[in-house]
Amino acid sequence: MTDPLATSGIVVVDKPAGMTSHDVVAKLRRAFSTRKVGHAGTLDPMATGVLVVGIERGTKLLAHLVANDKAYAATIRLGQSTTTDDAEGEVTATHDTSAITDAQLKAEIDALTGEIMQKPTAVSAIKIDGKRAHELVREGKEVDIPARPVTVFSFDIGEIRREGPFIDVDVRVHCSSGTYIRALARDLGAALGVGGHLTQLRRESVGAFSLAAATPLATLQDSPALSLTLDEAQLRAWPVLEVTANEYEALALGKWLEPRGLDGVHAAKGPDGRVVALVKEQGKRLATVFVARPATLG
Repeated sequence: MTDPLATSGIVVVDKPAGMTSHDVVAKLRRAFSTRKVGHAGTLDPMATGVLVVGIERGTKLLAHLVANDKAYAATIRLGQSTTTDDAEGEVTATHDTSAITDAQLKAEIDALTGEIMQKPTAVSAIKIDGKRAHELVREGKEVDIPARPVTVFSFDIGEIRREGPFIDVDVRVHCSSGTYIRALARDLGAALGVGGHLTQLRRESVGAFSLAAATPLATLQDSPALSLTLDEAQLRAWPVLEVTANEYEALALGKWLEPRGLDGVHAAKGPDGRVVALVKEQGKRLATVFVARPATLG
């Protein structure tokens, strides 16, 4: 019997610079000959690296992947501020950085590590009154996005290069979903009193999906193929809960099971090795948060 989810799953794309995440989705719709394509976690046009894309029923999984932590390699230029907090914006101010020491730089990076309140960059995909913030900015409107809690698990300094009046700092950042690396660059520059912006950004991982599993977009356009089936993606991204055939059928119908002391979301795998649903304990119930293989699927 043909698996109805054989064409559903996840594609881990190594996004090239110069295109939006939506551009990537449009190209993959053509490559995979389906409208059911979506992405988890926007990457700015200048950014490269991991963009997780859902195909067919894999699109239903994306909302559960967006909350995953992420890792980035980036270069921050200190001594110059821009309208977008990255190299694509117009320069708004330039300052000499010659008095800044490596010790000062490290101290301010340490201050931006851990649980912090971060004001997202104005040119972002955050919606304000139904419109994207970057759209409002392009219309010439003032955008003020409130600060929100984010977690920077690690903010490590690589090479420090003093280029004329500027300091270019290579960094690696492991952070919670919703953290803006551009905002870290902006805030680091502000803390040092010289301004700062991002000149390079490469996303190295989204949760369990890393560059090691990523395929260049051009390759996918020539030879479209899933990186992971829907079953493989769920087994990769969440701890596994083995369920019986009867429990599998109940979950396929959206029913709940008795709790068993689980912490967080688990992938419920049946005796056939397939994942029927993502489940989570809610009070006195082990309930579904996403049914991968509903009973109506056939």
